[in-house]
Amino acid sequence: MNEAWSFKNCVSVLTGEIELLKKISAAQDVVRQVVMNREWADFDEKVAEVNRMGEEFSLLEDERARFFPAEKPFYTQIMHLPMEEARELSRLYREFKMETLKMRAMNETFLAYLNEAKNIAAAYLEAICPARGGKLYTSRGRRVSQDLRSLVFNNHF
Repeated sequence: MNEAWSFKNCVSVLTGEIELLKKISAAQDVVRQVVMNREWADFDEKVAEVNRMGEEFSLLEDERARFFPAEKPFYTQIMHLPMEEARELSRLYREFKMETLKMRAMNETFLAYLNEAKNIAAAYLEAICPARGGKLYTSRGRRVSQDLRSLVFNNHF
């Protein structure tokens, strides 16, 4: 731990990260629901909110890294502290790790959902338009990327 270390500051940073992770997780859940329900009206606003909280989290992460450099494991760094302080920091660190793991699992599940939706859309396009040879075109005839980020079907013939 470096010279700017203090128990109160460490508790404050870890608690702030945990609270922010919970808020980010809740906001990401809203984004997931917006995407799954295809309610695009507030999508950009919700994503911007998640990004803003991500930036706040990054600042807290930098501060935590100052208190606990990555060169030594966390538990090795708190071994020399008084028992109560070590227990409290250990409890907060475990909670922090659990929130991080929960968020990672939810994000991986959501990414799997998005990839599956993308694959289904690509397979659907291939099935209904086999002659297009895997190419997508704009309404003006220009070729576009096949990433399927935004795709609109014109069902009016």
